[in-house]
Amino acid sequence: MKVAVTGAAGYLGTNLIPLLVERGHEVVAIDRVAPTIDDPAVSWIDGDVLNPVSMRAALTGVEVVYHLVALITLAERNDLAWRVNTEGVRVTAEAALASGVRRFVHTSSIHAFDQYRAHGHIDETSGRSDDPSLPVYDRSKWSGELALRPVIEQGLDAVIVNPTGVYGPADNPERLSRLNSTVAQAMRGRIPVMIGGGFDLVDVRDVALGLILAGEKGRTGENYLLGGEMTTMLDLCRMAAARAGAQGPRFAIPAKWLGALLPVLEPISRRLGSDILSKAALGALISAPIVDHGKAERELGYRPRPTAETVDDLVDFLRAPRQA
Repeated sequence: MKVAVTGAAGYLGTNLIPLLVERGHEVVAIDRVAPTIDDPAVSWIDGDVLNPVSMRAALTGVEVVYHLVALITLAERNDLAWRVNTEGVRVTAEAALASGVRRFVHTSSIHAFDQYRAHGHIDETSGRSDDPSLPVYDRSKWSGELALRPVIEQGLDAVIVNPTGVYGPADNPERLSRLNSTVAQAMRGRIPVMIGGGFDLVDVRDVALGLILAGEKGRTGENYLLGGEMTTMLDLCRMAAARAGAQGPRFAIPAKWLGALLPVLEPISRRLGSDILSKAALGALISAPIVDHGKAERELGYRPRPTAETVDDLVDFLRAPRQA
């Protein structure tokens, strides 16, 4: 079967494409950066999700589309992120419909749900990120889902998945994801103190398989949360350090303390060129909602692996020698 992956050169795409190839699919890899996978079953196309003509050409003859493209940012405002995460969904979905695509799997995010007013629990019925004061990424991921709905009503068979905090192998060592970068620093003993709080963390390999399961079994128009385990950042760093034989963080500063000081700390952090001390970075750690991914387990057969397994595999991946 011929399938397409947008954002194919990214972190999730790099893990999804090998699974698709293993299943015997011909993959059209759509991205605007250099190919990351050299396989005869994978054809790379320089496609623009904001260009309808480009996307219709890329999706010609494709049966299933996995839409991964997103611009991730911790900024309060970012016009390009808004366009890519909203208009890019609509353009790609409309191109899929016009090209006769049989199934469209849209990768949204847990951030499309308002974690600040989640009251400690999130499932597919929880409140959405529609508050104008929320960071642009949160609002844009929810608006991207809204942009998809009219195309579904026009006849596109689409399903939506919402991963939580994605980490694990394999990743590009030259530009690690934010969570993987934290693990890399921890395994080298470079994080003596950590920010408190926790987040639902999920292995990127489980998300990749969850996307395939959603394409095979998901109900049209439905959301599926793809979560893993609630894990504190302190425990994550200590597990990584222990695996590598390094010294882990000695203690954690409560995220709520830092949150209370954000009006003072955020401008300072911004002037220093960092976004660590920002509402977007600390919000989820402060609220720390439990994510219920039971719907994906029941309907898709989704089964995420335990945190300890992912941390061990990630540390081993990061420590492995690289070919020159």
